[in-house]
Amino acid sequence: MRVGKKKQPTYRVVAADSRSPRDGRFIEIVGIYDPRPDPSAIRIDNDKAVGWLRQGAQPTESVRKLLEISGAWEEFSGKAPVAAAPAPAKAASKSTKAKAEG
Repeated sequence: MRVGKKKQPTYRVVAADSRSPRDGRFIEIVGIYDPRPDPSAIRIDNDKAVGWLRQGAQPTESVRKLLEISGAWEEFSGKAPVAAAPAPAKAASKSTKAKAEG
């Protein structure tokens, strides 16, 4: 949900019905995202976010990225950060290719 003055956006991360408009009715405020400062300010209540995800809430791509940054997504999925997981798998596949060729 976009709030703030003209040319000075601030976004509320909210739990809302998918049929409601972007700035319309929402159920609960989960956090706030302010893109203007450097680095961007992200304040998300991880307990509320994980609670909504466990109830079946589907985050948009941009909200999912914010949840990954705040750590709520890892807490929900129970996995290690996304950047660390694929690296060992790629190294293992390269070594098996080398063994197959040699």
